[in-house]
Amino acid sequence: MACTRDMGLIVTDRRSYFSEEKRHCKFEVLPIEPGVPGFRLDNTELGGKYRIEKEVFADPHRDVVLQKIRFVPLTANIDYNLYVLLAPHLGNFGDHNTGWIGDYKGVPMLFADFPGGLALALACSAPWKKMSVGFAGYSDGWQDLSRNFQLTHEYQRADNGNVALTGEIDLAAGGNEFVLALGFGGIWAEAAAEARASLLDDYSSLFRDYVSQWKNWQKGLLPLDRNVDHDLYRTSTAMLRVHESKDFLGGVIASLSIPWGFNKGDEDLGGYHLVWPRDLVETAGGFLAAGAVGDAVRVLRYLEATQEADGRWPQNMWLDGRSYWGGSQMDEAAFPILLVDLLRREAPTALGDLKRWWSMVRRAAGFIGRNGPVTQQDRWEEDAGYSPFTLAVEIAGLLAAADVAGAVGEPQIAAYLRDLADNWNENIERWTYSSNGDLARQIGVDGYYVRIAPPETDCAASPTDGFVPIKNRPPGQDLERASHIISPDALALVRFGLRPPNDPRILNTVKVVDAVLKVKLPQGPCWYRYNDDGYGEHVDGSPFDGTGIGRAWPLLSGERAHYELEAGNKSGAEELLRTMSLSANGSRLLPEQVWDTADIPDRELFFGKASGSACPLVWAHSEYIKLVRSLKDGKIFDQPPQTVKRYIVQKQKAAHWEWRFNNKCRIVPTGKILRIAVQAPAMLHWSKDGWQTAQDLQTRDTGLGLYFADLPTDAMDPGHIVVFTFYWPEAQRWEGVDFSVIIQD
Repeated sequence: MACTRDMGLIVTDRRSYFSEEKRHCKFEVLPIEPGVPGFRLDNTELGGKYRIEKEVFADPHRDVVLQKIRFVPLTANIDYNLYVLLAPHLGNFGDHNTGWIGDYKGVPMLFADFPGGLALALACSAPWKKMSVGFAGYSDGWQDLSRNFQLTHEYQRADNGNVALTGEIDLAAGGNEFVLALGFGGIWAEAAAEARASLLDDYSSLFRDYVSQWKNWQKGLLPLDRNVDHDLYRTSTAMLRVHESKDFLGGVIASLSIPWGFNKGDEDLGGYHLVWPRDLVETAGGFLAAGAVGDAVRVLRYLEATQEADGRWPQNMWLDGRSYWGGSQMDEAAFPILLVDLLRREAPTALGDLKRWWSMVRRAAGFIGRNGPVTQQDRWEEDAGYSPFTLAVEIAGLLAAADVAGAVGEPQIAAYLRDLADNWNENIERWTYSSNGDLARQIGVDGYYVRIAPPETDCAASPTDGFVPIKNRPPGQDLERASHIISPDALALVRFGLRPPNDPRILNTVKVVDAVLKVKLPQGPCWYRYNDDGYGEHVDGSPFDGTGIGRAWPLLSGERAHYELEAGNKSGAEELLRTMSLSANGSRLLPEQVWDTADIPDRELFFGKASGSACPLVWAHSEYIKLVRSLKDGKIFDQPPQTVKRYIVQKQKAAHWEWRFNNKCRIVPTGKILRIAVQAPAMLHWSKDGWQTAQDLQTRDTGLGLYFADLPTDAMDPGHIVVFTFYWPEAQRWEGVDFSVIIQD
């Protein structure tokens, strides 16, 4: 939970000078050491009047953030007065906070709390000269100082609102040097006790303990940074770890930041302070790539504990497992299976007995089998339909689950999962490859994979596209909505081993993706998520407010680099690694998006630099680590071997063509067995001659919540029509509807 909005310093001369650190300084931020998330900041006033030197880290033993501050006057003609301004946002809420001036055991402090058991306390090693608590924008210290250049009001308390705490620091008492301790707890006394204990402890010892603990963890990682950006590799590993909860071990949130948080209200409590199972598995992959095996296993155990009874995971969730958005995504059920498989390859001893994980894998595979292949929403949380990315993850997950099933003595389940994966794999092009459209002709290809296709769409006969590529759109004009949306997501078919990188359909899609979504930035090429993306700032740079224009994602440069590596273009992959590195900000944090057009200094938007989106994005840091590892190994680190062997090497074809209520196929290719799959025991009543004769088949239990019966359509001639219906013995009723499938070349 976010518990503060910000905390900074204000400098005045009590007469006419007012300077706010965050608005009126230039900043230099340096890590204490690479991979140690403690920072030294030199903030120099733009006019050269003062410098603020900070050392910021967390007490390694307590819930306290420490800031050792040295105030350096740079001119002699100013009577410097220093104030700290803290904006509590306890429980992710700006509202309903209460602030007051008080003391703990005789030590004056500034306090805030929030209903439900959250509190903070701000203490200082130097004495407070004055203190005040007010409502932000009305009676807070900023209003007083900006108008009067000193605290003229010393309000004692502000109840149930958006509050701000202000304290004047006695600079002379500490020789212009002091320590601020911001403590947190369930109630005010706990927060105050934590803050006071930190101040009473030896600061140098706390600093050494903090640094040594991080250095010891870093020593256990693989030294992958010898030939790459040393700082960013180590920063990336640290970013993965600092986003893990200390209360729910293995639970790693998407970002400590809130995208466009300065424009958000209390209606969006989650921000990115949530767990996305997809991002979490990507994070575990980053841990593994760096050699942090124990950290990856903790993630798997967290996923095991938060799996829903039906086998899925929430689309996103609070750290305690409660669903936030309430949605469901098929790839998020498959990713944890792939994590088991990756650990099985990379760290079998740490994974332990596969039987321990079979229950989780079985339930997840059953959920995919019952509800796939159509995704409820794509990986960007937006549209439902057939998605190349989701299909790739689902199919890879089914094959990985089949391997686990075989290893624990469940050969029938393994066989069914492989049959299902083969069927979905053979349908990918029919579901998601668009041909004969205007865009394909315009670019000179015969087709391309679409980002997502509606469930009933047959992409092989696509309508006219009608596109305006992003880079050609007039300023301020929305993209014309296309029949098919383009996305780099299709490269997941290569990343997860379903298609070779030189497959003509993949090469066609790469041409289309580059024509429509590629943007050249100062650091190198980057890509948009898809055309007509509305997640980003508006044309004028105003923040995303539910609408906007999607900007370029450094993460996608990493994904493209993995494709280039698989295609044999290692130098191209290395250049894209450099692009990712140069996309990081001064603190070496990778943003979700970067600004893709002319500078707007008033909004702090600069060409090629971080936008107002999430920063850091943990997924981006994980992708960077995995790319470093992949380049070292000369192959994609997290590519499942099952798909490569089955579909690229062995070129396995499907023996079965599956019909199900959530994916009713209308045709069965000649030579294929029609498999009817349902979610309850049934008697299949069917005919191959228009009900002149009929036969009955009892469904068989797969052990995954699915029941199936196979019809011998593999020997039938093209043009033959099979009709069937169901009798449900548990409900003792007939379906009452006939279904038909035609045999077709």
